[in-house]
Amino acid sequence: QAQVVESGGGLVQPGGSRRLSCVLTGGPYSFYKETIYTMEWYRQAPGERREFVARLAGDGTQRYAAPVKGRFTVSRDNETTVSLSMNNLKPEDTAVYYCNVDIDVNGILYTDNWGQGTQVNVSS
Repeated sequence: QAQVVESGGGLVQPGGSRRLSCVLTGGPYSFYKETIYTMEWYRQAPGERREFVARLAGDGTQRYAAPVKGRFTVSRDNETTVSLSMNNLKPEDTAVYYCNVDIDVNGILYTDNWGQGTQVNVSS
């Protein structure tokens, strides 16, 4: 069973930076083994719907939500870890950030493998 663990959240002042990490565990899956279809970040603020933030596909393709373009960067740190670098943080970035991995096993997708989330608070 594929599992992800998010870390790196905390309190950040407006205009500051923070780097989140998403580590894939629980199975023999990695970018090198070509079993990761996508690793992606979503966030959810209190009273709001969970929204897409960024996505990194196994082929290296990146996608970002409009509110974070130019400020956030998703990158592959190693074969099982993806980070989300957040710069110029704003109060509206305050949310629980979740990572998800979609696994490709011989052409069959296993989706919605969510972590527990990590809280990011942007406040002065």
